[in-house]
Amino acid sequence: MVQKVREADLFESSVGLVERVLDSSIAEKIKSCIQCGTCSASCPTAYAMDYTPRWIIAALRAGQWERVLRSNTPWLCASCYYCTVRCPSGIEFTDLMYALKRLAIERGIYPKGSPVLYQAFTGTVDRYGRSAEVELMARYYLRTLNPWGLIKMAPMGLRMLLKGRLSLLPHRIEGRRELAKMFDYMRERGEK
Repeated sequence: MVQKVREADLFESSVGLVERVLDSSIAEKIKSCIQCGTCSASCPTAYAMDYTPRWIIAALRAGQWERVLRSNTPWLCASCYYCTVRCPSGIEFTDLMYALKRLAIERGIYPKGSPVLYQAFTGTVDRYGRSAEVELMARYYLRTLNPWGLIKMAPMGLRMLLKGRLSLLPHRIEGRRELAKMFDYMRERGEK
């Protein structure tokens, strides 16, 4: 669990965080963003985000790190890479969202519950090779100490179950050992 620190100690300086996040291969491309809005128009979850992908790029360039890390945008990224594919500047926005999530967890600043869902999701993928929706939601609501949220979701879950859109038992993929090796390799390199 990330240890909470005083607000004044969260950010050593904008320069330090710029170096931390923008050291990646995305750095120069972020600087070349033309603010066309293609990323935001392409994003299937932009409607639910505090700030659109285009705004996030502008805020990063302006050094508004705290606002970016406190926003729900990185956590709502669907990882569909549609923004990356359509970006005329070739900005790898999805990869940037992963970097921002890691930094937010490291710094202990993020919207309430966001890393819990992220960790529950990656835990089910680690175990089964794919998402296990029932276990995912159970872990999320129990870890956020909100069992009533789980009970409120039950009617929708039942409807999905009756229509064959939800399985109570998780399905494991073939080749889970190979997938586990890949995850271990990525963790060693700090990429997950």
